[in-house]
Amino acid sequence: MIKSKLLLIVLAVIVVFTIGCSNKKEALLDLTAAEILGNPDYLAMSYGGYRTNTRATIPTVEEIKEDMKLLEAMGVKIIRTYNTQQFEQAANLLKAIRELKDENSNFEMYVMLGAWIDCKNAWTTEETVHDVESLENNTAEINAAVKMASEYPDIVKVIAVGNEAMIHWAASYYVTPDIILKWVNHLQDLKKEGKIPAGLWVTSSDNYESWGGGSKLYHTEDLEALIKAVDYVSLHTYPFHESHYNPDYWYVPEGEEGLTDEEKAKKAVMRAKDFAQNQYQKAADYIESLGIDKPIHIGETGWASVSGGFYGVKGSRAADEYKGKLFYENIREWTNSKGISCFYFEAFDEKWKDAENVDGSENHFGLMTIDGNAKYALWDLVDKGAFDGLTRNGNKITKTFGGDKAAMMKDFLAPPNESTVSNSDIKTMNENLTTGEAITEQYYTILCDNAILGALNDKTYPSAKLKLNAWEGTCGIQVTTDNILEVKTGHEGESWWGCAAELKAGGKGENLSNFLEGYLNFEMKGNTKSSFQIGFQTGSFSDGNQVNNPVIFNKDSKYAVGNNWKKYSIKIADLLKDKKLEDVTSLIFLKGESDFDGKDVFIKNVYYSKSK
Repeated sequence: MIKSKLLLIVLAVIVVFTIGCSNKKEALLDLTAAEILGNPDYLAMSYGGYRTNTRATIPTVEEIKEDMKLLEAMGVKIIRTYNTQQFEQAANLLKAIRELKDENSNFEMYVMLGAWIDCKNAWTTEETVHDVESLENNTAEINAAVKMASEYPDIVKVIAVGNEAMIHWAASYYVTPDIILKWVNHLQDLKKEGKIPAGLWVTSSDNYESWGGGSKLYHTEDLEALIKAVDYVSLHTYPFHESHYNPDYWYVPEGEEGLTDEEKAKKAVMRAKDFAQNQYQKAADYIESLGIDKPIHIGETGWASVSGGFYGVKGSRAADEYKGKLFYENIREWTNSKGISCFYFEAFDEKWKDAENVDGSENHFGLMTIDGNAKYALWDLVDKGAFDGLTRNGNKITKTFGGDKAAMMKDFLAPPNESTVSNSDIKTMNENLTTGEAITEQYYTILCDNAILGALNDKTYPSAKLKLNAWEGTCGIQVTTDNILEVKTGHEGESWWGCAAELKAGGKGENLSNFLEGYLNFEMKGNTKSSFQIGFQTGSFSDGNQVNNPVIFNKDSKYAVGNNWKKYSIKIADLLKDKKLEDVTSLIFLKGESDFDGKDVFIKNVYYSKSK
């Protein structure tokens, strides 16, 4: 009798346990994107598992399972991918997660599945056609996403149509919003027809400006229709990149220059977080202005730990592990507290992104290195034993720099002081002039001595300060006390050099449309025999629409620099390449052509005139 009762108790426990497990599996199967996104218990991360310098080497299912266990240990429960059928990683990823779930019913990992979208002639030598799509590729990407969402409804919770596919600086492939809208509507129709799960959310993942948070260029009817069509907005914000392209927020203000370097970095990173919040809010304000109520989550933001270019010692000095930890923690604190999912970019370093440049920042956005070294942002988790028993590429998870903070801090870069940077600015400006207003005066002066200024009666000055930018430290540029622009050209053996006097107006340019029939005037001398461009730039590099409008010096006898001052008045028509003067972002620039010798060019009395 006792044995019978014991048997009944055991059977009851088994039944309850079985029902419990079954209910949990059903609950996980039924969990929707709406329940996952914005939930701080479901941390989000961007994921790429590529370990070599080419995506032709696809991570195996076992390698991905290794990564998923590491992500689980970080508290991550939803990850973001970028392609479906162009590369096999997404297929292997879903297999890996399914196997882990079969091995352990408590394992949770969900996927925001990216479908890559291209324009016609993307990534080719032919001219890109941005309002026509690469139909064969895009159709294959979407069809593969639908198939995966149908086969793995317990894992795939979001489909993102395109990655940075509308922002204009993605010049190699971007498309117009109507193309994204077409595919979003297609997926929404499939939901209504029951061909993909009703709880799956559809979005597009793009720069904050593409979602209306910046230039009015993006404010179109198609964008408004797209915002209405998506289930939520997936927004990208990168203060790290803006530390070069729009760096005013990044520089250490005069009142903080007496702080320690670490304190300067902490305050600079706080301003970086504020910068990201501001971009997020600008997009939110635009969407609200349309009368649309739509969730907004962050599809990408991140911080690189290494840069040999724009963000390193010769650039904005943003890239290192110390500031990376600060940014990661600040962003997580903000987004978790506000119910915003943040697909932090990214989990692991990937060296295919800039395969020819080992120190390229794109290779170093991971929180963990390819070989399984946890960067400073994850050192606390290593100390807590979160990665005990886990490996990457067969390596135990250890700290970078052997866990020696002093050794790590040898690579630390203090942000630049505003006073140091501003010594290289041209500060004369017209504070009553709004950037974007058409200049109506006869003369627009950049850098002139008092004699020239006195002779130019109807004149104005730039609407903002001019930043003297030596591109990636490839040359030298400064203004002397007697208002002479001094340029040290690039050296022999270098592949290029360039510099400019750039308008510090948040990426906006001056409107010089009234000078279309006018002249760019300057005096020049120098001892360089190099061939170089000189002129002005329109548009923005970061928006992918920058145009150099130059003539070439030292290529022939028409324009040659000599040892004595010589005045040049060059017709705007001889410089202008795109016939637009509404957005002049660099008022004068120089760029090396050939025969670099590292010698000097001196320029003074720079101004634009409507007549000679």
